[in-house]
Amino acid sequence: MPPARRPYRSRPKKQKAADDVVEQRPGEALIWTDGACKGNPGPGGWAAIVVPPALDVDGSPLPATDPVELSGGDAHTTNNRMEYTAALEGLNSLPAGSTVAIVTDSKLMLDSMTKWIDGWKRKGWRTASGDPVKNQDLVTALDEAINRHAAVRWLWVRGHETGDEHAHKAFNDRADRLAVAAAAAAA
Repeated sequence: MPPARRPYRSRPKKQKAADDVVEQRPGEALIWTDGACKGNPGPGGWAAIVVPPALDVDGSPLPATDPVELSGGDAHTTNNRMEYTAALEGLNSLPAGSTVAIVTDSKLMLDSMTKWIDGWKRKGWRTASGDPVKNQDLVTALDEAINRHAAVRWLWVRGHETGDEHAHKAFNDRADRLAVAAAAAAA
């Protein structure tokens, strides 16, 4: 007699990673960042859009201030270097002691700064496999810039999504366009 068959059970579908809610907290500046590269390595560009706080830390409205767009490029670089540079330049544009949320579509940068950096420091800037950390100059500069501020949190959004349903990510799209233009200018 053949063995009894187990009843079929459908497996739950894996859920896609959801975007963090991009919500500006009272007293917090948002920095939307992106990097681009034509070839990798090749000419690259970075962009940071700094959105000043709309509310004071006590929740009272602040005078409306337009976002500040920053961008630049390098004739020979990588996309990851441009992603790091965007965050660094955005942080450096703010006064020390600021409260900041950095919004990125780069999982590498997000993981570098939220998951891996403490281990890299403990291991003398070596990865888990013992290799030197790539782009260590920018990672350490970013770490120093973060330490100048009162608080820095990181948010991830899925990049390159446009349309009405993604209107909340208009600054991500704008940062992408600025970075691509900077890469073209650096070529």
